[in-house]
Amino acid sequence: MIELSDVQKAFGPKEVLRGVNLTIPKAESMVVIGGSGTGKSVMLKCILGLIRPDRGTITLDGEDVTEAERDAFLARFGMLFQGAALFDSLHVWQNVAFRLLRGSLKRPKAEAREIAVEKLRRVGLKADVADLFPAELSGGMQKRVGLARAIAAEPEIIFFDEPTTGLDPIMAGVINELIREIVTEMGATAMTITHDMSSVRAIADKVAMIHDGKIRWTGPVSEMDSTEDPYVRQFVSGSAEGPIEAVR
Repeated sequence: MIELSDVQKAFGPKEVLRGVNLTIPKAESMVVIGGSGTGKSVMLKCILGLIRPDRGTITLDGEDVTEAERDAFLARFGMLFQGAALFDSLHVWQNVAFRLLRGSLKRPKAEAREIAVEKLRRVGLKADVADLFPAELSGGMQKRVGLARAIAAEPEIIFFDEPTTGLDPIMAGVINELIREIVTEMGATAMTITHDMSSVRAIADKVAMIHDGKIRWTGPVSEMDSTEDPYVRQFVSGSAEGPIEAVR
């Protein structure tokens, strides 16, 4: 569904993406792992068209993302941001229904609220949460609201940016389980960026390892622990010894 071919991007003299090749099949969950500064977030922004690659192509269903009509193109995506990224001044239901209250996906206010409450229930939050403000919620609840917002418009593709950052192990497990269930239910194509290996094992159908701006390995999550690839082995084990140099 999404294909990156020789994608390159530099910011001044700093080369971030150095020829990324990656295919994300329809209705599969791809998790991209790699250290900080390896190009994961830049790659995601290139797919969304927020950053234009210097070279290479990115296609969605065969269409170049740089040539797509923006509103229709972005309407196909949902996004769970790192830290939830909720609007402090909006009630919870307004955060969830944000895309349903404006633009090409606009619905009547009452309908948008009804959908928001339904999605909140889907992520395990009661209807009375809808009229609270984000500051009145715990970190785990805020992450659930962010997930409800990501799925509110029934997107075909969902991106998850470090979905368990800042959560305790139990809540991280709950979020991982919700993501897996929801992606499966919706039949969505998913791409997750994470450092959390428990998330990888819970969410992924396939895993891609990015290092130094290139995809070094990709394969089924079931093969991740048995691969001989030195980059993957070092990252999964958390070892200081290997081809990935630790920043001191």
